[in-house]
Amino acid sequence: LPMGKSVEIAFQSIKVRFFRSLITTMSLVLAVSFLSFVQVTTDVANGLLQTGDPSLRQALVRSGYDLQQEDTSVGSSPKQRWLVILSLFVCVVGIVNAQLMAVTERFREIGTMKCLGALDRFILRLFMLEAGMQGLAGAGIGALVGAVFSLFNGWLRFGTVALTAVSWANLVGTVGIAMAVGCLLSLLGVFYPALVAARMQPVEAMRVEQ
Repeated sequence: LPMGKSVEIAFQSIKVRFFRSLITTMSLVLAVSFLSFVQVTTDVANGLLQTGDPSLRQALVRSGYDLQQEDTSVGSSPKQRWLVILSLFVCVVGIVNAQLMAVTERFREIGTMKCLGALDRFILRLFMLEAGMQGLAGAGIGALVGAVFSLFNGWLRFGTVALTAVSWANLVGTVGIAMAVGCLLSLLGVFYPALVAARMQPVEAMRVEQ
């Protein structure tokens, strides 16, 4: 089948299993929003630091940033990095678990498609397209939500200067990176379940009791 038809089938499959897809997508939203929040918070702190205002530097120190006199930028702390890594790891595990359950529920559907002549690569493509759509939606929402909450948090802590001092080019880049990471995690999480589905024998799939 052409790619356009594969996309249509994948979209219809998501619509039919909307609530299960929503659970998978929400786990991605939470992980990516946390990643985006941490990174945008760092962008806000760097924007404040680059103004050269001593009072803003002191405000950052009071907020918990470990700044030396010669520092011109800040980075996320090791604790924050580990928390982000753990949240992304848990997200991938959740996606793998949800997709394996989805494969189990769709044994007959997969068997029927393979009996009608669907190749392994078509089944694999179908699952990857579904994951890509969910990943794009979840990562996009998560990145924007995290960025908005980070900017709001900066405004509450430092005032309107947090919004005017931040580099919006860096901000857009950070949101884009968070979205890319989310999409990649979604594809990585579905790869093994999709491989299991693609290698399934049609007779075995059709024999399974629902």
